[in-house]
Amino acid sequence: MKSIATMALQDGMVLAGDVYSFKGKLIAKEAEKVNKDLIARLSRHSIMCVDIKEPEDFAATRYERIRLSRSFKQFETVYSNNLSAYKFMIDSFLKDHTPVNTSYLLSIHDQIFACCKTEEQILDMLYHLVPNEDEMTYAHMLNAALISTVFGRWIGLTGNDLKLFTLCGFFYDIGKLCLPEELIWKPDKLTTEETLLMQTHTFLGYELLRHQNINERIKTCTLHHHERCDGSGYPNGLKGDAIDTFSKYISIVDVYEAMTSARVYRQSLTPFQVIRNFERQGFEKYDILILKTILGKIAESQIGRTVRLSNDVEGDVLFINPDALSCPLIKTADGKIFDLLRFPDVTVQAVL
Repeated sequence: MKSIATMALQDGMVLAGDVYSFKGKLIAKEAEKVNKDLIARLSRHSIMCVDIKEPEDFAATRYERIRLSRSFKQFETVYSNNLSAYKFMIDSFLKDHTPVNTSYLLSIHDQIFACCKTEEQILDMLYHLVPNEDEMTYAHMLNAALISTVFGRWIGLTGNDLKLFTLCGFFYDIGKLCLPEELIWKPDKLTTEETLLMQTHTFLGYELLRHQNINERIKTCTLHHHERCDGSGYPNGLKGDAIDTFSKYISIVDVYEAMTSARVYRQSLTPFQVIRNFERQGFEKYDILILKTILGKIAESQIGRTVRLSNDVEGDVLFINPDALSCPLIKTADGKIFDLLRFPDVTVQAVL
């Protein structure tokens, strides 16, 4: 809702709350539509301004409320402009070998980040973006840079380390731009040959950056962001401490961004679905302490939100189970408590 001067009211607007005179008399009720009679009534009682509903106030879902909000529209505009600038820089590097200005990359990051007040809000805004198909790989890396800052702060990175980790997000998947779009965003399962070709993007990206005047850890992240702590990753099957810490961190960012971004063949996964997927993959694949810290923050950000479960029960997230982050306690409208720990087959399907 927003406040508007009585003299600026227009027919069809809808009041966002009851309006009382200075003596406490009810003049107009919430949801009453504005017309000439109402404006005259307000004027007679010297009501200078009233609250009216905005488009997001009529939205049926949280997704619609966010997408229709003024804060999201501002974010989307700033994001879109900076995505174009980022795309131009990367394309110039790939086609004309123009060195990428890392200071300018960080300014792109800062302009977008300035639209949000908290780390949770930047994740929320990114979650509701719908990138154009021809910009999806660029958006993936730009999103990763922004998410890297959020996750980096959560795990205690500061100063130059945090800036460096953010830059890793801007570069780490650049090798994908050397592969066919139809392969990168294929909705169906890849064939064995396609999988092997896809895995070359780590080498391709490293070769693109190998002789560039950028920090070596950025180059390492490009090569090793698909390595896993249990040795199940590629290209070298590295384990544990053999993997650079920033490569471990960016692997979490990469998987999170992929799961929370909309694709032509599926919707974005909810935060609890993301957490559940990480739990199913096995914490041993990642730096367990770092991953649990990040997932814990994500889960806590959902407290108080209304969700719908896979059994169609709806309620508010009341409490996060520390030993099973994807299984919160849900309080329904009639006061019942639904503990998902007791119902392992029930999951959070949507945030309302």
